[in-house]
Amino acid sequence: MRRQRLVSASIAFCCVLLGFKVFAADESSGAQVASSDGGTTVKEQGALQAGVEAVIYGLPLVMMDLTMQNFRNTPPPRGAPVNQFLHERVFPTASFKQVVRVNVDTLYSSAFLDLSKEPLVLSVPDTRGRYYLMPLMDAWTNVFATPGTRTTGSGTGSFVIAGPDWTGTAPAGLQVLRSPTNMVWLLGRTETNGPRDYPAIHAIQDGYKLVPLSKFGSAYTPPIVAGDPNFDARTPPVEKLENMSAARYFDTLARLLKSNPPPQADAAVIAQLAHIGIVPGEPFDPSHLDPAVAKGLQGSVSVALQKLQEAVTQQMGTSENGWRIPPMTLGQFGTNYRIRAIVTWIAFGANLPADAVYPTTYVDGDGKPLNGSNDYTLHFDKEKAPPVNAFWSVTLYGPDSFFVISPINRYAISSWMPLKHGSDGSLDIYIQKDSPGKGKESNWLPAPEGDFNLTLRMYWPKDKPPSVIDGTWIPPGVTRASR
Repeated sequence: MRRQRLVSASIAFCCVLLGFKVFAADESSGAQVASSDGGTTVKEQGALQAGVEAVIYGLPLVMMDLTMQNFRNTPPPRGAPVNQFLHERVFPTASFKQVVRVNVDTLYSSAFLDLSKEPLVLSVPDTRGRYYLMPLMDAWTNVFATPGTRTTGSGTGSFVIAGPDWTGTAPAGLQVLRSPTNMVWLLGRTETNGPRDYPAIHAIQDGYKLVPLSKFGSAYTPPIVAGDPNFDARTPPVEKLENMSAARYFDTLARLLKSNPPPQADAAVIAQLAHIGIVPGEPFDPSHLDPAVAKGLQGSVSVALQKLQEAVTQQMGTSENGWRIPPMTLGQFGTNYRIRAIVTWIAFGANLPADAVYPTTYVDGDGKPLNGSNDYTLHFDKEKAPPVNAFWSVTLYGPDSFFVISPINRYAISSWMPLKHGSDGSLDIYIQKDSPGKGKESNWLPAPEGDFNLTLRMYWPKDKPPSVIDGTWIPPGVTRASR
């Protein structure tokens, strides 16, 4: 199975099974469980449905663990040990096929943290006004803090990242960022205005530091930690998930529930999970279950992922002028398990809307698919460009959600570029296969011959009208030009 990968994720909802809702009540589980006489028992079918709900509920936890394991066992420059940074030093090109819908706006600085032994201190340098953000996600993919220009300014600073059980005292002057779980993903981004900006960004990245609290204030060199030579780091986490048996999935979930306890709001769900043998900290053993229940659970992972894939095509969020604008609840999901699972599946590591909003479109303003056989214009009236405190960009992707070969090595138009405005102050972006002419090439976003799609990224969107946050600003439709 291969999932369709979209930045503006999408879904339909809801069937009550374990006390929470995921899919529409008139939907079947997507598969039938055959009994020995060729029929389907009620108990087996009920177990399958309960298993699907359990997979949906635990998906962020399992995916976070799989991603961390790959990260820590992949040699540099593609991976790093736990509690150490991995810095991306250059933008990807059209030949890059490892991660879908990457951007050419920021360079990443990421790390997986283990807070079970002690807190870590994150130190950041003075970025001299340059926009950066350091979102911190707990094991359930909720963003619990975002040090950065929007929240803490662009000057130097240090922050204590502490787990749920820490009872110590932070050094004077350091803000404590409390994580609900001991597993944390730090997915930092630093504004990068093209390749010429690399030296300045590399200097900033080198200033990002992670130090155990007990070593803070003293000389510290991160230890050299070798990955497991027998670990399969070449298979992406999503493929490992797709190939997981239900027994292994639920055993992993039970282990992770112990080390990363869910919030109190999930207590009823945890009690229901025990009914199908999923108990925090205890091995999952289907041999202890009713044989019909064990049989029904076997197909739950594949059926759950199938349902997620089907849901993706229904386009979550609101539709405005052909753009799909994601919901403003991303990054803080609460008990909205269905949205959390879908975002995990197709947009893992989503930002808070206060930090970034990413509308995406596959069609023009008339609802017709975007295709390189046509020429298009994205027009912003004077003072009607995306309202942001940082910057914005429009990035073009092929149907596979990767960059397409560009004759001028340009994959996005960004507000930092020397764009030409009209005499009335308006701005036109030309989206087409062939050059619009030398006088317009500064505003040209090259398109392929076939289908393509666009993502509008707005970093630190304004929170007062006009704003994409409250719906008082919406992106204009992409207009097909006459030839």
